[in-house]
Amino acid sequence: QYQLVESGGGLVQPGGSLRLSCASIGFPLDDYTIGWFRQAPGKEREAVSCTSRLYGRTWFPDSLKGRFTISRGDEVNTIYLQMNSLIPEDTAVYYCAVGRWGNCVQGQADFWGQGTQVTVSS
Repeated sequence: QYQLVESGGGLVQPGGSLRLSCASIGFPLDDYTIGWFRQAPGKEREAVSCTSRLYGRTWFPDSLKGRFTISRGDEVNTIYLQMNSLIPEDTAVYYCAVGRWGNCVQGQADFWGQGTQVTVSS
């Protein structure tokens, strides 16, 4: 059975940091473009990161460059989204998903995790 499992969300104060993790089960994560997306209440889903080991590329929207980074851990098939200097506008459900590069930056993917809530509030 194929799954994407996100974890690491929670409540954090403005200016704080969180690290989200995404693990694939049943398939190799690096065979795909891996995207992180978020959706806030009443807003459209947006891509916050796309990364492809195959193409050797990582993308962030200009608004998030410098605050969000991607890393890979020692665990196979796990990728992390490090979020720093968080602001209330970062509050959303964050999803990990896999698909194709061209679709990822448009906020689209083929296979999704269940999402993890991130709330930035004092």
